[in-house]
Amino acid sequence: MQNILIIEDEKDIAELERDYLEINGFQSDIAATGEEGLSLAAANSYSLILLDLMLPGIDGFDLCEQLRETLDVPILMVTARKEDIDKIRGFGRGADDYIVKPFNPNELVARVKAHITRYDRLTKRDKKSNEIHIKSLTIDHSSRRVFIDDEEKTFTAKEYDLLYFLASNPNIVFTKEHLFEKIWGYDAIGDNTTVTVHIRKIREKIEEDASLPQFIETIWGVGYRFQK
Repeated sequence: MQNILIIEDEKDIAELERDYLEINGFQSDIAATGEEGLSLAAANSYSLILLDLMLPGIDGFDLCEQLRETLDVPILMVTARKEDIDKIRGFGRGADDYIVKPFNPNELVARVKAHITRYDRLTKRDKKSNEIHIKSLTIDHSSRRVFIDDEEKTFTAKEYDLLYFLASNPNIVFTKEHLFEKIWGYDAIGDNTTVTVHIRKIREKIEEDASLPQFIETIWGVGYRFQK
């Protein structure tokens, strides 16, 4: 169940928002002040935040800006203020949408659903862009994790860097000199044997038979190529 944070000091409105969201399958937490909202946001995971502008203490504009320092979930401002300048300020502080009171609760729920769906779609697309899938091999670059047939393999930092570089540039032949400079740097202590040793260790982890490699191909007299 997806959780929504409602930051609203008017109890009746907060409870109305919570009731309609719960009817539509969402779970909701209510904060009556900006400080309480910040505390709940830091302690819990939310799919979306409904934020009133006129709050006691810290106002909604400043609160939105503070929330944006650590959160990228959708923030919908809910307010009785209709002026365009307030909308512009809200968007400038990081809000994703602006709902004017009094509002139709069904429209509120529809906007919540639309923003969560869009956010989930973008998040999944970003996650996929950080993953490489080739045959039985999966490389999750965001977490620097490597899997073979869903079984995680342990890599040292340089083993991972070398594998990821080759897998990110499939079907291109790289010399040992180029790989050493790319992964270890011009000033690193070592030689081309370092690349050979790391390739061997990588093959032992990702190849079904390291003597008959299916991923990293040796191009004799030249270097290595990742086959895709």
